[in-house]
Formats: sequence, structure tokens, C-alpha cells
Amino acid sequence: MSSNPLQQTIEALAKEKGVNQDIIISALQDAIEAAARKRYKNENMRARFNLDAGQMELVAVKRIVAEVADPATEISLQEAQGLYGDEAEVDMEIEFPRPTEDLGRIAAQTAKQVIFQKVREAERENIFAEYNQQIGDVKNATVKRFENGDIIVEIGRIEAVIPRKEQSRAESYNPGDRIRAVIKGVNRSAKGPQIVLSRTDPALLIKLFEQEVPEIYDGTVMIRGAVREAGDRAKVAVFSRERDVDPVGACVGMKGTRVQSIIRELRGEKIDIVEYSEDPIAFVTNALSPAKVQRVSIVDDGDRVMEVVVEDKQLSLAIGKKGQNVRLAAKLTGWRIDIKSEEEKRREVEAQFEGLEAASTDGVDGEPESEDAGEPLPYTLPGVSAKIVRKLVDAGLADVAGVAAATAEQLSEIPGIGEKTAEKILAAARGDDAVTVEAGSDAESAS
Repeated sequence: MSSNPLQQTIEALAKEKGVNQDIIISALQDAIEAAARKRYKNENMRARFNLDAGQMELVAVKRIVAEVADPATEISLQEAQGLYGDEAEVDMEIEFPRPTEDLGRIAAQTAKQVIFQKVREAERENIFAEYNQQIGDVKNATVKRFENGDIIVEIGRIEAVIPRKEQSRAESYNPGDRIRAVIKGVNRSAKGPQIVLSRTDPALLIKLFEQEVPEIYDGTVMIRGAVREAGDRAKVAVFSRERDVDPVGACVGMKGTRVQSIIRELRGEKIDIVEYSEDPIAFVTNALSPAKVQRVSIVDDGDRVMEVVVEDKQLSLAIGKKGQNVRLAAKLTGWRIDIKSEEEKRREVEAQFEGLEAASTDGVDGEPESEDAGEPLPYTLPGVSAKIVRKLVDAGLADVAGVAAATAEQLSEIPGIGEKTAEKILAAARGDDAVTVEAGSDAESAS
């Protein structure tokens, strides 16, 4: 450290405020100039710090002109050459030393205010730059006071705020309590940068796991997502980069020691640790833990909608208190999840079948009965739909006798007629109930 008193003061102030010495010197120069302008009202004053002498120097600057209009700031070329010889030229500047001792008490007070203002601005900028780079980091803080529901805390010598919306409803604090919170953001304000902390952000949960689980810290286990409803429940998706490392087991720890320490830090918040999977069905199944899922199906891949069926007794567990479990699972996976019980799904399927049966009349082999819009059929066969008879006529079997004379193999070769249908057709044609329709009349006679 320098032996010069002014230099020592500059160095000490820079260290105390955490700012560069050049900022202090610049503030000092601005302060001396501001004070000098009050003492030497019309002159163009300039201050500078002499590093060799370790003191401030004050000069009045005059510009060389051909004809002087303002004697306070200008000097004639003739007068300048008389002082400096032929080197003096128009538009050059000449400095005239001025004493700093007679600046006066008011000027000194002004200088002091300028110095403090400049140093304070530099200090604010340093704080903003420092903490803006630490967004997402967890900090230890001490509760200082409460303002309109917000908690004011201290991080070292810096004050920070935990807004009401960033506080967990399960927590309460008293002045002097130690607290860990994550930096949510840094806001510029007239009073200085405001550091905003959070106890509800998922980033806090992730950082706590990084601190408690060595496998996460060294990158063996990765956190692929975390969601929270602060004070109640959280879900964390983890993935192992090594096949022989169980990611869930690593996070839980021996007898749950690792996760229990995080739960204590979050004041009893329940934490579900689930294994991440690239397969969305497997991921959703895991995310609904602790409920056991029977089956999962993708309803709409584009809109990311899934239907999940669980046992009747697992339904309430899968949905969770006020829908919390399925809501967190949906946030974690990015899929909309529709949960149904087995009984509910069974009733839904039955209703669908009943709707289909009501909308259609069964024909042979389940084919719907339909009126043929073509020419009148030459015959009918009991139990055989008009559509099938039309196929027989189109195949060249123009009467019942022709049908009865055919074999089952021949009939099954006709498109749309299978083996069972062929046997049913032969039984009807060779029975006594086959009817031939007389041309030109609606009368029917037994064939």
C-alpha cells in the first residue's frame, strides 16, 4: 500500500466498497471539478490525479484563439506565444494551475456528495453484474425483517428479498433464522439492484439434489426435469448415464438419508423420485408413481394426450389429493393425462358396443342388412341377406336349384362369401324354405 495519505484512502475505500480504484479516482476528479466550478464560476476547470505525487491537481483550461471573446476560457495567440514561444498555435489548449485549498466548505461538501454518489453507482453496478451471473444458484441467507408480506434477508453484506409469491405456504420464519434460497433474478431499481430469491422455484430442488447426491454432482446421474407445488409435493425425473447405477436409488440414498435431508430443508415437502425414459408411455407410467398403472395408450400424438387405466382401488392414488399427483405428472412429462378406472373403462367400451349394435342390423357373418337398390331378386334364401343373394345371382346362380347343386368350395370362391357362409347358403337352398319370386309379380311360391 502507498505511503501517501490520499492514495491510502483511495485504496481502502476501493477495498471496502468492492470497486476498482480507477472508479474512485474518476469520482474524485469529477468531485473536484464540480467544487471548482462553484469557486471559479466562469473558468473551464479540469482536475486530475497525479499518481507520482499522490495528490489531486486542478487547472483552468484556456483555448488559444486569434481574437479573444471570453477571457475566462480563451487566450490570444500573441499572449500564448509570449508564454510558450512559437509552439503555441490557434485551437491549442493551455493549462493554468489553480489551488485546491481555497475551494471552500460548500465546494468541499459538494465534492463529498459527488464522490459518494459515484462510488454508490459503481457499487450497484458491481452487485448487479455479480449476482446476475448467479441466477439459479442457491445462497445461504439470514432473515432480517418483514415488509408487506415479503421477507428481507441478508446475503453477506447485501440485502435481498423473498416476495410473498416465492414463499412456501408451509414455512414461517423469524428474524435471525438461517435460510437457503435460489436466486430467481436481479432487478435494477433507483435504490440499487434488488436481488430476488425464491423458496418455491424447482431450481432450488435441483440444486439441493446436486448438493446432497454425489452422483448428480459428478454427472453420473442427471436430473431431466423437476416440478413442485411448494410445501406439498414435488416430482423429480432422473436418468443414469451408467447402466449399473440406479438413478432413483442414488437419489434416495441408504435408508432414504439423502432425500430425507432435502425433505427437511423443504419443511416436509413430499418428493417423488421417478426414472426418466425416452419412451413417453414408460415415462408417464413412472411419473404417476406411487400409483400402479394397468395400461397406457396414446390418444393423440400431436396434441400429446394419453389415456391411463388403473385398478379401481388405485384411482384415487393416481389422481392424488385435489388432482395433485396427475397434475404434477402432466407437468413433468409434458403430456395431458386422462386417468380412468378399469370399471369406468369397461362401461365406456360396453356403451360403444351398444351404440354400434343399435346403429346396424346384423346379416350373415355379421354383415349389415341393407336393401338392394338393383333389380328384384329372383329368389330368397332363409337366413341369408339380400346382399349375399345378389352376390350369388351376379356369380351366375340364377335360381335356387343352381345354388343347391353347387359345392361349398365353389360358393366360397365368390368374393365376400366365406366357408361358414357357404355352408349356411347350401343348407338354406337344399331345405324346404327357399322361395322363388315369380317375374312380374310379388307372389312367392315354394321351390
